[in-house]
Amino acid sequence: MSATLIYCYDPMCSWCWAFAPTWKSLTSEIQTLVEKGDLKIIYLLGGLAVDSDLPMPEPMQEKLQAIWKHIETEVGTEFNHDFWQSCQPRRSTYPACRACLVARSVELETKMAERIQHAYYLHAKNPSDISTLVACAKEIGMEEEHFLAGMDQVKQSQKLEKEIHQARQLGLNSFPSIALLKQNQLSHIPIHYNDYIPMYEHIIKSLK
Repeated sequence: MSATLIYCYDPMCSWCWAFAPTWKSLTSEIQTLVEKGDLKIIYLLGGLAVDSDLPMPEPMQEKLQAIWKHIETEVGTEFNHDFWQSCQPRRSTYPACRACLVARSVELETKMAERIQHAYYLHAKNPSDISTLVACAKEIGMEEEHFLAGMDQVKQSQKLEKEIHQARQLGLNSFPSIALLKQNQLSHIPIHYNDYIPMYEHIIKSLK
């Protein structure tokens, strides 16, 4: 019987950015299982921060900058710290999450998430701004008009909020989170930021 691997993330989560290379290695390693039909991968958006037009408070900015530096030290992830001087940060990740949902409808979710992360963490662009998200959409081949219509539809239908609720119901409360669902049994897989092997072995053992 096939199983489902669930990956819960937020494209503006710094720990998800740190995990991105290892997640890519893990999905590459399990691709054979996907192709055989033994395993299906689904993505859930975590929704770190609701819509807001307010500038991010200074204490929150300082906290996030400290997290970036901690991740650099612990994981070796690259960050462009110019973001904090060149952008006006807002504590709002819902727009970026909605962009990933729009991209999912045309099977471009992983590419969209990657472009958002690159814009944010490498190029000091603000994914809380619709202009940044439009640029990301264009980079992966989406038409601006179609993308913007999709963003409106996702917001009006509260598709993101419903997905966040689904993730919470599964106990996926931190990002990134990975869980394996098999025969209605859900097992959470511990995250290893620099080594996909323990997670791969967990999946293989669970499928037996």
